Amino acid sequence: MAQVRPAASAHTIYAVGDIHGRADLLDDLLGQIAADAALTATTSSLVFVGDYVDRGPQSKGVLDRLLAPPEGFEIHYLRGNHDQALLDFLGDYSTYPKWRRFGADETLKSYGVAPPVSLDDNALADLRDSFACRLPGEHLWFLEMLKPSVQIGQYYFVHAGVRPGVPLEDQALDDMMWIREDFLESEQDFGKVVVHGHTPVDSPVCRSNRIGIDTGAFATGRLTAVVLDGTGARFLSTR
Repeated sequence: MAQVRPAASAHTIYAVGDIHGRADLLDDLLGQIAADAALTATTSSLVFVGDYVDRGPQSKGVLDRLLAPPEGFEIHYLRGNHDQALLDFLGDYSTYPKWRRFGADETLKSYGVAPPVSLDDNALADLRDSFACRLPGEHLWFLEMLKPSVQIGQYYFVHAGVRPGVPLEDQALDDMMWIREDFLESEQDFGKVVVHGHTPVDSPVCRSNRIGIDTGAFATGRLTAVVLDGTGARFLSTR
């Protein structure tokens, strides 16, 4: 179930889109967020909508950075489908071919683990064991404690979106990490404005019922954050 805090006009929310292994962009954007927050006397929340790993070259660096967050923010880390795929692999090495299609090899290499040359059971079991040994305990803890969603005032933050027609408190985890068209094409009032990533767009999408902030950082070099300060939505970006 999502965590709820009361809305407050004196409270600014920063929500960061899919990072996908780009620690360099994360450092840049966090610097912008800190500078922006320093201009106000409000309290601030910082929400990360998930997909910290895969595709980009610095997944380990991203998790290192997220484990040492900037001070002065109420921070919420959400779970993306890529983060879940990593955990699935640790629990069942047979899921590796699926994870590989998501960009797993870049994650493995960031931890000093070579991608496999064979996909037979023995090779995948060895791969899983090697990765588990290289994955710091605090990184595993971080991934396991990720939340599916959080509500802050009039906004509902989630990785992928929500199933139209289903109350927010009854949303399925699979939908929250994977949904696309049924959510993206809906004009329904979800009860809250849904802030999400998951589906890359050239520039942020701001509609009456949702705000999309995945700007394809791993490929475009553009990592985006939405700023919600009671006056509407504005955006910070690395490009």
